[in-house]
Amino acid sequence: MPRAIALAWGTVPSPQRGPKREFSLDQVLDAAVMLADADGIDAVTMPAVAQALGLTAMSLYRYVSSKETLLLLLQETGMGVPPESIGQAKGWRAGLEAYAEASGAVYRRHPWMLDITISGIASTPNNLAWFEAGLAALADTTLSREERVAVVLQVSGHARFRALVERGYADRADEAGEQLSGIVLSEARLLGRLVTEDRFPELHATLGSGALVDARFDNFDFGLARLLDGVAHYIGPTVGSHASPVR
Repeated sequence: MPRAIALAWGTVPSPQRGPKREFSLDQVLDAAVMLADADGIDAVTMPAVAQALGLTAMSLYRYVSSKETLLLLLQETGMGVPPESIGQAKGWRAGLEAYAEASGAVYRRHPWMLDITISGIASTPNNLAWFEAGLAALADTTLSREERVAVVLQVSGHARFRALVERGYADRADEAGEQLSGIVLSEARLLGRLVTEDRFPELHATLGSGALVDARFDNFDFGLARLLDGVAHYIGPTVGSHASPVR
């Protein structure tokens, strides 16, 4: 087992030799999270974390052996455990809605997590607990195991993309010193000058209708609802004709 994974699971024994450690691994990771929350993922370097703790950079290697290990544990810490609201929801749909909302809350709390590349299924306990929560929401459905995984990945991806877009707009509004609504209106005015009816007829009509600036309509809520409608339809009476048996 890679040492980084073992550290996440708490299965690495404490060293019996050498000077006593001044901090716990959790304290090291809390310092790293504070740096990331304040200045983004690029601010989390071995020297910066060491300085935040009053350690030398070399001393930090007694806790984490590399930058890669630090980032893996940082993501695991930022993710935290899934809230009980997911498991307490009534029915699979409410469970997945709670899952999407809770996932979005994590990204809003720690937006730097959107900058960590997804390279496979994380093998750390908190990340696996989230995966388990999503699958558990679908446990009483007739979906196959493969289909449940696919649905959880779609809901997770929806929550991540929503958070990515919302962060981009929020950052842009902060940089411009404007309200988000002002940014949206500025975009619409620019598009109004660029989009002609002969070249982009549907987009031109959409702009003319005001659909792109209608704050009453939430594109992402609508998208998630339709995604779950599709799953509900698939689970319905015709599911047996195109779904493999639950395994």
